[in-house]
Order: sequence, then structure tokens, then C-alpha cells
Amino acid sequence: MPAASKRRRVGVAVVGLGGAVASTAAAGVEILKRGSNRMDGLPLAGLSVPGLAGYDDLVFGGWDLNGQSLAEAAAEHRVLNDNQLEETGPALSQIRPWPAVASSAFCRRIEGANAREAKGHRAAIDAIVDDLRRFKAANDVDDVVVINLASTERTPADSPALRTPEAFARALDTDDASIGPAMLYAAAAIEAGVPYGNFTPSVAADAPALMEMARRRGVPVAGKDGKTGQTLMKTVLAPALRARALHVDGWFSTNILGNRDGQALEDPDSLKSKLGTKGSVLDSILGYRVEDHIVDIRYYRPRGDDKEAWDNIDVSGFLGHRMQIKVNFLCKDSVLAAPLVLEIARVLDLAHQRGEGGPQEQLSLFFKAPMTANGHAPEHAFHLQERMLHDWLGIPAPAAAAE
Repeated sequence: MPAASKRRRVGVAVVGLGGAVASTAAAGVEILKRGSNRMDGLPLAGLSVPGLAGYDDLVFGGWDLNGQSLAEAAAEHRVLNDNQLEETGPALSQIRPWPAVASSAFCRRIEGANAREAKGHRAAIDAIVDDLRRFKAANDVDDVVVINLASTERTPADSPALRTPEAFARALDTDDASIGPAMLYAAAAIEAGVPYGNFTPSVAADAPALMEMARRRGVPVAGKDGKTGQTLMKTVLAPALRARALHVDGWFSTNILGNRDGQALEDPDSLKSKLGTKGSVLDSILGYRVEDHIVDIRYYRPRGDDKEAWDNIDVSGFLGHRMQIKVNFLCKDSVLAAPLVLEIARVLDLAHQRGEGGPQEQLSLFFKAPMTANGHAPEHAFHLQERMLHDWLGIPAPAAAAE
């Protein structure tokens, strides 16, 4: 009989390891390791794809400004129930974040004592690369993937430093102020040959200089801004409205959330970055500009991770008659996001195995502002994104997407 193939172990190095999403993802993997067969929320569960790492073969590490263990972080975020906290506590208590590169100029609302003191951009990148090498060696993993789950940074002004790899290299040497922490982590991952996924709205591997660097070095990159709740609903509903020729006259979206993500978005510059990705999908899907498309996000501390997304959609139908659609999505933000992080890590690792570098467009399904391989406009319609991913994986598309 042929020898059983060795299980592939993948390290997931998270920027923002102590956040609600990362601690929930790590806890989920621990619960799966203990024999749980609950695969709810995991879009690729049950698919047989050669080379795709198992969920329980993912190993977590990473950086955070808060140095508390993941067990302490999970208890503070209050996403997991008491039984889940107790079950995962021993394993999560062994995971503590590495000192993180940060900049108050890019993210004003989030602070912590576990900051890395690096003398300039080059030193910061070198330190991040060293962390990745130590993580891989210490955990005996086959490869590592970096996922950015840090708080939203302000969007930098357009700068020549971000346009080409050569200009970016010169800007690193002069500690150019247009380069923020998210870009430093992305540059470090690319330099180390490690796939990188950006689950935040921050400018990172989508900067033209870093996209080209990833292509040249054959490193898979993907992003940006994870699509979990309200925007997910838009990318499902908008194609249906277009197919039925119901004209969208206006779409008002409001969000309230009280976790660290919401706190970071109290900063107007960080909020502007978030609104830029959330507001980009409708016009592309519908084929016309929705003049009255309003998105409002508010930090409301009592909610914690229990996010509420409320939408009012005004549409016109046959003979000009006006109608309304109301959507009220009460959800746990991190419970929606954490399984997507696991899937992004697994697919990026598979892309690396297949020798594919640069933007990984097949991951568009998971992002509000997907990166595209050739600079064309991204596809936002959910069913078409799902088909794209399944085609890339080499498996039949779900019936709804194939129609």
C-alpha cells in the first residue's frame, strides 16, 4: 500500500493577534482539534482539494500592541461563550503576541505597551522577517502565511514612493512618512517569500509598488477589507435587483459596533479608509451610480462584538412605482470574520504551492475591495466571485452559481 501523505502544517502569522477576530479564529481551530464536527461558517469545509491544509493543521502566532495571552484576550473580547473559553484556555494561554510595529500617525486610537522599537523602516522590516523565520522554525510548519487583522489605518496621500518597487526601496532608506505599518508588514512578508492577506481597509500589498514586488518575487498576495456582514448582503442583493430591473434610487446603511475595530474608526482618517471600501461595490454591480448611497458607522461601546447593520433600500419598479426593502443584520462581527481568515490562509498557502505570485483574484469572494491580477475593475457580485474561487480550486461550482 502507498504511504499516507504527510499532513501539511501551516503557520498563520497575524498582525493584530490579540484582536477579537484572531483570538476567535485561533480558538476555533483549537475546538476543531478537540474533535468538533461543527463546520458552520466555513465556506470551504468538506471540499476535497489536493494540497489544501486542514483547519486543525493551522498554527497561530503574530504581533499585537497588547501583550496579553490569547486566552486573556478572548475573555476580554467576550465573543466566545464560557464553555468555549474554558475548553480553549490552556492552549490559548500559551500564545502571546510578539512586539508589534505601530505608528500613531497612521492609527491614532489604538495604543499598547507591546510596541517594537525599530530605528527606521528597514530595521522594522528586518525584525518582522526575523519573527517569521523564528516562527516557522519553532513550530515545524511547512510554510507560513501573514494575515493583517490590525486596526484600520488612515489612507496615505498618493506618493511617488508607492508607485514602483525601486521608488519604494528608496523611500524605505529615507524612512518616508507615506509608508505605514501595514505596508511594512506586507513588504516584509514579500521579502521573506511569505504569502500575505490583508483583511483590513489599510493600504498594504495593494500599493502598486508592493503588487509589482509580489509579482516579481512570485509571492501570493490578497485583499482588501474582509467582507463579512453588511457588504456581503449588498453583493447578494444588488445582483438580484439588477436581474429584476428594479432601479435602486437610494441605499442607506448604518452600523453600530463596540469592539476595537469600532473604537479605531472613531478616528476620522481611519473611518475614511473604511468607508472607501464599503461604498465601492454597488455602482459596479448595478451598472449605474447610486447617487444617494450613504454609509454611516458608529462606535457604540455597549454592543461589543455584537454588531448591528441596518439597511434601507429605496427601489423603483414597473410603471415607476416606489418600494422599499429593509434589512436588519444582528451579528457577531468576529464570528463572521474568523472563518474567512482561516479560508484565506489556506487558499494563499495553496496558491504558493502552485507557484502563483502577485494578486490572487480568486479570493475576491472574501473582500470588499478585491485586488485584481491585471489592474481591471474587480468583480463584486457574490455568485460570480464564488464561481471564480471554485473554478480556481478545480471543483464544481455550487448549483446557484453555475446557473
